[in-house]
Amino acid sequence: MRILQVDNWQWHRYGALRVSTSRKLYHGLIRGNHQVLEFSDRDLARYEAPLKIKPIGRRRANHRLLETCENYQPEMMLLGHADLIENQTLLDIKRRHPHLRIAYRNVDPLFNPRTVKNIQRRCEVVDSIFVTTGGDALKQFLHSHNSVSYMPNPCDPAIENQDNSGKENFDWDVLFCGIGKPDDPRVAQVANLEAQLTDLRFGVFGMHGNPPLWGIAYEHALAGSKMALNLNRYEGDYLYSSARISQLMGNGILTFLHSASGYQRFFRKSEAVFFSNDAELEQLLRTFHNDDEARKATAKQGRRFYQSEFSGQRIAQFILETTFNLPYSADYCWQDQVFRA
Repeated sequence: MRILQVDNWQWHRYGALRVSTSRKLYHGLIRGNHQVLEFSDRDLARYEAPLKIKPIGRRRANHRLLETCENYQPEMMLLGHADLIENQTLLDIKRRHPHLRIAYRNVDPLFNPRTVKNIQRRCEVVDSIFVTTGGDALKQFLHSHNSVSYMPNPCDPAIENQDNSGKENFDWDVLFCGIGKPDDPRVAQVANLEAQLTDLRFGVFGMHGNPPLWGIAYEHALAGSKMALNLNRYEGDYLYSSARISQLMGNGILTFLHSASGYQRFFRKSEAVFFSNDAELEQLLRTFHNDDEARKATAKQGRRFYQSEFSGQRIAQFILETTFNLPYSADYCWQDQVFRA
């Protein structure tokens, strides 16, 4: 299938990249033998803006998308966080190409009102919506013409290319990376863990005065970490996690998840570590730090499951089959999280 993937491809970062869900889905589509073309709305808006006049760059990026569809004739558009693309542009494209289907994916948390607003903005013009939160909260985005589905955060063997479950020497015993503002409960939570577990080496980035990590620096931190915390600003939205979970479990780093996430439906205790409060988390960190065989075994099983069930290729195929309402070619362990009007 000929697919146009419209997203923020971060060309202007010149290699200092954030880990990209769009890139993993791109790899997955290619591995599924689909023909895929990239379109980066933000980068093209910058390049097309004379004298850096943003409104002109935005209009030109939308014009270039119309032009690209005329030239490429895609059968499906996979739309990511391409905020500069207007709904009217998408409607014009669908009018000119009536057989085209548009899938939209959003990996931001629904507890952020801006995320809800962004998804609602696209409801009228896309054929399918994919969100990294599950449950009844997705039904608010249903319209007569679209489907709404949960999607896991994908991993990719070319990106999550480490297997820390087999390593013994690390820079960090516990890793946490996240942008923490002063009112973020994780700031105090992680500080308290550090104070209680003074014999563990904590690598904390994005808070406590330590800058966040991007690009190769982040890859090095992942490669050198024994265990990691997958903490969200708010715990309790069903199946929500930031994309961090794929980077941790996909690299064989023993991952600690809050039990309120609902991820027990996917991961057994032999694949990830679940905690319900900070006291339990502290105890579990100490237990696995002192039992390296248990740490290795759990991290290995978690990596095996994540790389298999939540691969970018598998999730990309799910997006395609859901968007075209095709019979599922695999038993996706989240396919009960597809909602139709």
